[in-house]
Amino acid sequence: MAATETLASTPSTSKSSSNRHQSIAGKVVIADTVVATIAGIATREVEGVHAMGGGATRAMGAVRDRVARSADHTRGVRVEVGEKQAAIDLDVVVVYGTEIAGAASGIRSHVSDAVERMTGLEVVEVNVNVRDVHVPGEETDEDEEEVRVR
Repeated sequence: MAATETLASTPSTSKSSSNRHQSIAGKVVIADTVVATIAGIATREVEGVHAMGGGATRAMGAVRDRVARSADHTRGVRVEVGEKQAAIDLDVVVVYGTEIAGAASGIRSHVSDAVERMTGLEVVEVNVNVRDVHVPGEETDEDEEEVRVR
């Protein structure tokens, strides 16, 4: 379900182009994937977050990212978006040594702020599911970047 916001305004008496946008009524529709992308990017910005998604999701995502040559910012993110509110579930992998409760609090705050600021939706819930701990120095397929030329 996508969020919809209806914008209504009173007709403008000015005919200048700078005021013209004030007289146009319409609606803004925010797709679920937009909210998921914002939440995914904001989560990755929090210190202590190594990756997003569960084990199988990360493995499949790493393959998909290599084929598409781009990152899937929505991996590990599920959202429910209504007309005025959003609820977000996040699956994360934290770096070993990270204080998990503090990281989860930081994730909730940062994601909520980003989604509310960018979409105008009220974020009613951000659930953080810690799926794994990454130990630095232990490389996985998703950590290895494809190097074509050395």
